[in-house]
Amino acid sequence: MSVSSEERKRVILDQLKVEGQVKVPDLSVRFTVSEETVRRDLMLLEKEGLAKRVYGGAVSVKPTSFEPPYLQRQKVKMDEKARIGRTAAKLIESGDTIAIDVGTTTLELAKAIAGQERLTILTNSLAVAYHLMESLNSGRFSGKIIVIGGELNPEQQSLSGTISEHTMSQFRIDKAFISIGGLSLKRGISDYDLNETSMSRRMVEAAFQTIVLADKSKFDKEAFVEIVPLRQVHTIVSDIAPPKEWMQTLRSLRLEWIESE
Repeated sequence: MSVSSEERKRVILDQLKVEGQVKVPDLSVRFTVSEETVRRDLMLLEKEGLAKRVYGGAVSVKPTSFEPPYLQRQKVKMDEKARIGRTAAKLIESGDTIAIDVGTTTLELAKAIAGQERLTILTNSLAVAYHLMESLNSGRFSGKIIVIGGELNPEQQSLSGTISEHTMSQFRIDKAFISIGGLSLKRGISDYDLNETSMSRRMVEAAFQTIVLADKSKFDKEAFVEIVPLRQVHTIVSDIAPPKEWMQTLRSLRLEWIESE
């Protein structure tokens, strides 16, 4: 079934809101049209001031200061996030005390935890807590789950705010697993929600090791609020190899990069 130009443009704008970028070949396959047709759509969007064309696709006109709802984000890059989550789960050892923040990629991490014993897991994500409870009840791992309470954000399925931050500040943990909205050499790791960002920062401060989970759409992107600079990150788990322009910084900061399998 053919898709009209207006419908294609609407879908493209929706993807730009969620991911910040689109690729011509991907859209060509998705809409079953030629790449030239996609380029014409992008040209029209650029003329309307709704997108900016770049080599191979288009990007958002300006950085967004908001994040789409949690359930909407779960449908984006599902395979990439699952691979990142499985790879990150291998960094967890029996006896670890870890924190998992709010995010669709950290949810995949929670789903992948299995085989470890005596874990203590702190989280302010209702979705993460639910899946950890299911895994604990089915014997996939042993230990305990601590849900950090606070103000409920139904759209993002999170708990945050002053109460959450105060509670998190009482702990010292081995590893913090952080999901992000943006990752750049200049601003480090960043995200959209002010309260959730503050919670992620508290987790980083409490951890001996900070592990960032980021698919390729997050690179060279700056979200609304900075969490911490790159020097406070120990490991990045991604679905791609490190960009060449990142290599010098990675070496100077002794920052480990793990590409998901």
